[in-house]
Amino acid sequence: MHQTGGPEVLVWEDYDPGKPGAGEVRLRHTAVGLNYIDTYIRTGLYPNPGFPCVPGMEAAGVVEELGAGVSDLRVGDRVAYPSSLGAYAEVRTIPAEKVVKIPAGISDQTAAAMMLKGMTAQYLIRKTFPLKGGETILVHAAAGGVGLILCQWASHLGATVIGTVGSDEKAALAKSNGCKHTIVYTRENFTERVREITSGKGVPVVYDSAGKDTFMGSLDCLSPRGLMVSYGNASGPVPPFAIAQLAAKGSLYLTRPVLMHHIATHKDLVATAADLIHAISSGAVKISVHQTYPLKDAAQAHRDLEARKTTGSTVLAV
Repeated sequence: MHQTGGPEVLVWEDYDPGKPGAGEVRLRHTAVGLNYIDTYIRTGLYPNPGFPCVPGMEAAGVVEELGAGVSDLRVGDRVAYPSSLGAYAEVRTIPAEKVVKIPAGISDQTAAAMMLKGMTAQYLIRKTFPLKGGETILVHAAAGGVGLILCQWASHLGATVIGTVGSDEKAALAKSNGCKHTIVYTRENFTERVREITSGKGVPVVYDSAGKDTFMGSLDCLSPRGLMVSYGNASGPVPPFAIAQLAAKGSLYLTRPVLMHHIATHKDLVATAADLIHAISSGAVKISVHQTYPLKDAAQAHRDLEARKTTGSTVLAV
């Protein structure tokens, strides 16, 4: 990217990532994950460090070269990372502390598709609102990348999942991934349906990655002292609102978490990855790569993602 804007600002061109510096490794990517945050960087909704900017936060690859002082990795190690700008590239340098080793039982495509989305699901259900089992919860975009993982994991933990989706096809997909009740928001009022499903009680937590279009309706889905978890802006950023509405609607809580604060240290990154890898290895969570594009066609991948033509995870093949 040499400027912010629509998908057309993504250009495929040669660049030299250079040698790894102290504490860094050079990676040759094998697969790159596509995430909604990539579109926020592209449009300028989220800031970038300057131009030219290589977007992308998540990828899997092989260590090609070690910088000075790197002792816990070896050339040839398979690794992946969830949150480090610069993934849309064949080769890059990255701090060694930002990557984790991937076990042999997990493919490169799965690794590239699971890190950011899977770790997001992990902190949502383990830290933001720790699920104990027995809760009924609402998950927006239940057929999306995070949504499918979140629904599976929450269901495995004993929660009853209500999920919103945009079509009957997506409803079937969500149901096959742990969603007990689906609401097709294009023809149903999700707030009314949640109240019907819960016999008027509402839910203790809403996991909302949609943002503007669902925010106020989601508040009305919550039971008294419920928690609104707004963790994305797929429909646009949430506009300012009077916080007194949280009191009027039942002494509600509101949080706007991001992954980077949950994996700020290498220790937290490794622990989060270990929990995710265990969930996948045990069969509790399955990572489904539903779309693959060549990396050079990232602009088309962005168009399809923003048009809600994708489901599950999407990988850019290197």
